[in-house]
Amino acid sequence: MAKKKLVITAKKYVGETAVVSARLPNDLIREIDNICEMTGRNRNEVIQMCLEFSVENIEIERQD
Repeated sequence: MAKKKLVITAKKYVGETAVVSARLPNDLIREIDNICEMTGRNRNEVIQMCLEFSVENIEIERQD
């Protein structure tokens, strides 16, 4: 499978939202914050983009 990349665009999500809480490793938070600094996006936007990308590109392997 070819490696896909997440490209961060200027588009913002519009629509209904809900608050979700998750525990993340500190190293991952630092990496996300670095992405925020480089792109001018806030943490919420970057995490949302990453999750949307993951959901759209997930491949589930069944173990029968």
